[in-house]
Amino acid sequence: MSSANVLEIFSSVQGEGKYLGYRQIFIRLADCNLHCAYCDTNFSRAEYCKVERAAGSLTFRDVKNPLTAAQVIEFVRQFSGEVPTQAVSFTGGEPLLNWEFVGEVAAAIKSSGVKTFLETNGTLSAEFEKISGVVDIVSMDIKLPSAGQNLFQQHEKFLRAARDKDLYIKLVVTGETTREEFLSAVELVARVAPTTLLILQPVTPTRKVSAISAERILELQAAALRKIKNVRVIPQTHKFINVL
Repeated sequence: MSSANVLEIFSSVQGEGKYLGYRQIFIRLADCNLHCAYCDTNFSRAEYCKVERAAGSLTFRDVKNPLTAAQVIEFVRQFSGEVPTQAVSFTGGEPLLNWEFVGEVAAAIKSSGVKTFLETNGTLSAEFEKISGVVDIVSMDIKLPSAGQNLFQQHEKFLRAARDKDLYIKLVVTGETTREEFLSAVELVARVAPTTLLILQPVTPTRKVSAISAERILELQAAALRKIKNVRVIPQTHKFINVL
């Protein structure tokens, strides 16, 4: 039985991407292999995991880390029994750093008829391939160089590994995003998986990154639509209604 350092387990609405607004259970794992400039998540390991007392209650209890797969499976069964759930989302940090744990929990979830949803930074293709059989939906980020480092080579490997899944790509764009790096990402998607949905997510501003203007986001979408048929602009909506 595997275990992992888990930060939060709760039931809420998906606030980003293709499945915006669907009710999901979120398993937020600690640790990440990247440090993006616009990251809005504290993924440091914690002594306790915050586990919602009841689905959507926004009240939590502390459970000692690390959590076993069996413990997490039981929490998921509780929440999905309380509120019908579209999918269970493994998020982070970077969930694939704990691929064995994610695979074990996801296999149990799938056997109960609930879909599994992986939110990933799209850099750990080898780890993904080990558990791809129990993953239904993949939300893959493409990180631009202005976010911290050039990861296009890793992203291409991951995209090739995941393109046969229910996959969509999320690209956070900021006031610092350059046209050159943006078009490089678009070219990558157009070459490897041209029918895949590309979502442009205007950054939620932080102290390190600035907002992108409406004119600029429309300009970038227009440029992407010349290469990819399905390009949407979707912000982080859960920030608007103040939910997790």
